Amino acid sequence: MIDAATGTGRRLLVVGLGNPEADYGGTRHNIGADVVRLLASRHHTSLARNKRINAEAAEVRLGGGARLDLVIPSTYMNTSGGPVQAAARWYSSDLADTVVIHDDIDLDVGRLRCKRGGGHGGHNGLRDVDRALGSRDYLRVRIGVGRPPGRQPARDHVLRRFSASDREVVDIVAEHAADAVELLATDDVEAVQNRYHGLDAAGRDGS
Repeated sequence: MIDAATGTGRRLLVVGLGNPEADYGGTRHNIGADVVRLLASRHHTSLARNKRINAEAAEVRLGGGARLDLVIPSTYMNTSGGPVQAAARWYSSDLADTVVIHDDIDLDVGRLRCKRGGGHGGHNGLRDVDRALGSRDYLRVRIGVGRPPGRQPARDHVLRRFSASDREVVDIVAEHAADAVELLATDDVEAVQNRYHGLDAAGRDGS
């Protein structure tokens, strides 16, 4: 993600998916929004309601001219696409510079993956973002929340809060995810993959 002409960092639109925090804070489905709040906190800023894009938003600057436009849709997960599309227009963001952070039940708790494009895997938030943007070719930071136990429906699983032990793991991987987003602003997706894929939440190679 380096600007070849200047050698400086890029401006990224960073979206954290989730449901309204008042009712769903701390649930598996809200981990993407948690990472965006963490990024804002790291840079000593607060998200504020932007009615024009129907989202909470903040802007932070990193070293080397890199910048993050942080966004959390104010809608429910299943209708995330409208605010993401509005934010892309508001910030004049290209798909290549759009990052969506989300939960992934196909990854074990504590696993982190980054890629560009791909399917939605049944994730209704991603499905709506794909529809609204008219493309899947944005960057995704995927945070593992584990498969539902037994026969529990996936919907029930992602709307539940983490156990105490899983919460400890997820808090660590959220820090890694925030680091990954910052690296995306100054490097390419392959650099993030090389650094974070295969590591567990403690930073050990478990691939």
